[in-house]
Amino acid sequence: MQTFSNFADLASFIAEETGSTDQASTYAHAFIEHDERAKLSIVDEAEVCFMPDPDQARAAVEMVMTTLFDVLRDTRLEPFAADLAWGFANSFHVVAKRIEGREDDAARELGELVRISDPSEIHATQVEDTRLLCETLESCREAMECMRDHAAQVFHVETGRPFSTTRGSRVSSATTASQIEARDFLAARAAKRREAHAPTGPVVIFSGGDTWHDHELLYKALDDTFARIPSMILATTAQHRGCDQIAHAWAASRGVATVRFTLNRAMGKRAGFARNEQMMNLKPVHAVICEGSGLQANLLTKVREAGVPYHAFAASHQQPAFPEGAPAVNGQRRFARRGAAF
Repeated sequence: MQTFSNFADLASFIAEETGSTDQASTYAHAFIEHDERAKLSIVDEAEVCFMPDPDQARAAVEMVMTTLFDVLRDTRLEPFAADLAWGFANSFHVVAKRIEGREDDAARELGELVRISDPSEIHATQVEDTRLLCETLESCREAMECMRDHAAQVFHVETGRPFSTTRGSRVSSATTASQIEARDFLAARAAKRREAHAPTGPVVIFSGGDTWHDHELLYKALDDTFARIPSMILATTAQHRGCDQIAHAWAASRGVATVRFTLNRAMGKRAGFARNEQMMNLKPVHAVICEGSGLQANLLTKVREAGVPYHAFAASHQQPAFPEGAPAVNGQRRFARRGAAF
């Protein structure tokens, strides 16, 4: 493990690993002001309020994240540094989602206002105030998401694991100038949101058990797939360990967008099979499936029936995790019984 004698060396290492030049550009694009005025509540008056300096915000995120690891390194608290850093990165995500919820509420209200044909000055002022609220919340959300993504990058560099969260106009003569601007804003915002939450590209689905040790085997299969389908989107079954975690780490290292299909617990025992159906509805162009439970066997059957090209791996395809003669763990014995399906 690489060690550092001072913060300057550590900062240089983090800058090199996370690409500070690119980060500076990212912050500059995220920390923008649509208007010098800001309005964070519909009842408050708009005021002149600027965004934080992008370089200072970038440095602050980096300093907090790296200081956590540096202070706890080589102490008995070192095993908990990753948990603390994850919580810090996740706090940006939680706050960003709260802002997004308020932004959605304001956007719905703005949508209702622009559908009303009212040329009065009172209505125009109400539309303008709501539009400013939407824009202010949007800029705050984008800045918060930028800091979250930066914190996630530092977390990845320090721990070797990708960060993942716990829990996506034509003008008529009666239309006022405020309504024109509001409609344009809503259209642009909707288009950007659709692309962020529904990235375009051919889908490769991935699923596997939560006990798996041979990451090189999966990396090779995914690299082969990526070489053939460079614009791929990776859809996974969103488990936080085993095969899916390996796939998430691979995607983070290759810059591949991922879509995580979590279980709908309200569906009970059918949740996993419903998730398989959802993934197949994406019309995947390839699949990578590793031996796990009956859910993986079910998905593999669906993939074969649909004629989708695939890589399928049994647990026995892995390189041994233990020296020859060492006793097999329970998960390996369980996989051995299911190997026939693969």
